[in-house]
Amino acid sequence: MIGGTPTQSGETFPVFDPSRSVELARCTQGTSSDVDAAVRAARDAQPGWAGRTGHERARHLYALARMVQRHARLFAVLETLNNGKPIRESRDLDIPLVARHFYHHAGWAQVRDRELPGAEPVGVCAGIVPWNFPLLMLAWKVAPALAMGNTVVLKPAEQTPLTALLFAELAHKAGLPAGVLNVVTGDGETGAALAAHPDIAKVAFTGSTEIGKLLRQQTAGSGKRLTLELGGKSPFVVDETADLKKTAEILAWAKYFNNGQTCIAPDYLLVHESVKTPLLNEIKAVVERMYGTDAAARATSDSYARIVNQRHFQRVKGLIDDAARRGATVLMGGRTNESDNFIEPTLIDGVTDEMQIMQEEIFGPLLPVVSVKNLDDALAHINSREKPLALYIHSKKQANIDYLINRTSAGDTVINDAMIHFTNPEMPFGGINNSGIGSYHGYFGFQELSHRRSILRRQFGTMKFLFPPYTDRVKKLISWAVRFS
Repeated sequence: MIGGTPTQSGETFPVFDPSRSVELARCTQGTSSDVDAAVRAARDAQPGWAGRTGHERARHLYALARMVQRHARLFAVLETLNNGKPIRESRDLDIPLVARHFYHHAGWAQVRDRELPGAEPVGVCAGIVPWNFPLLMLAWKVAPALAMGNTVVLKPAEQTPLTALLFAELAHKAGLPAGVLNVVTGDGETGAALAAHPDIAKVAFTGSTEIGKLLRQQTAGSGKRLTLELGGKSPFVVDETADLKKTAEILAWAKYFNNGQTCIAPDYLLVHESVKTPLLNEIKAVVERMYGTDAAARATSDSYARIVNQRHFQRVKGLIDDAARRGATVLMGGRTNESDNFIEPTLIDGVTDEMQIMQEEIFGPLLPVVSVKNLDDALAHINSREKPLALYIHSKKQANIDYLINRTSAGDTVINDAMIHFTNPEMPFGGINNSGIGSYHGYFGFQELSHRRSILRRQFGTMKFLFPPYTDRVKKLISWAVRFS
């Protein structure tokens, strides 16, 4: 969708339903010419879009929010078909959050000039989104950019482009001016061409740390702004005072939600040795209530998602195999089915730092368990790794919570809960160092998408005493002016 119009198909690639390995559609492999056309359309539309009042832009964003709500069932079904997540998650979480995000930023468009005086849009923004929350990540990229007065070229993940194309089509029908939002589909080469385009002023990327590092290298010296929401190994710390029943429910939901394919999913459990066994027993009981008592029941559960494709399935399965081969014990789950990309909710004990499961972000339904003797032991594990996107602490003791917070660094930290922070459109959301750059949401996201331009206007006279020659009298006047300025 370039300039509000679907393009003619060139070379295409298949798009699948991961739960059945059924081809759903074929989409165009975007070329550098397609990218150039999309950026040109966005560049041509940007002055007119930025020239509208905040109230005018807000009306369009409100219209987009209502459009999402009006077509919520269609969006939810298409998201589930293309992504493999349960319809309940698409229908009851993802799509409502998309609408909420556009409503929220419509409000920001109205108050932009008051809350961010001197803020100017940066221009054409590139949004590169992942496959785990396709439409929600579109909303995170598009809503604040449009509210600020920028235009967008969006590159959805090649595995899950369908809801982005539907959104762009319906947005144009809802009255969004041509060129304000453009969608180019394709693989990593398409994304690289978009990020490298000289007329792109801002790149917002959500995805792997490795690709984030490549983008930093690619854009270095180009003057482009970057917001990178990456990943890493987010620890989940449970001390001896935690409420084990509540902790188990929260942990099981956060880890196995969307089959673990969430950038802020708990990546490993650090549990005090005195409560390890009862906590693991609680987790097993919670998983049985949520998804069924055995692999067969979990494979047919309408609440359990699938791994997005065969390649990722093999990677996650390889983490289980590597851990088992190196001496770890599978305490729960571990069974897989390649035909429908099914991997059971899995608990793995006895892991060591040499295992792949402790070396890389899992992005799947595997939870490695590490027993710790005290808080310092937990800190040693956390601080020996790159700074995580999220840190979760479960404790009833404020001193323990403060001890961990004050001695760690993370993109976000959640106390006695998990993952819920990403649903709040006002809280800053983002990583630190290799887990990300910049923040999304509300005021903080607006700062990433604008330039605060200072304008000084002299109302009367000139400060002639600043001009040479610098006589003794001039020096005294300058000294007086500096002292009292």
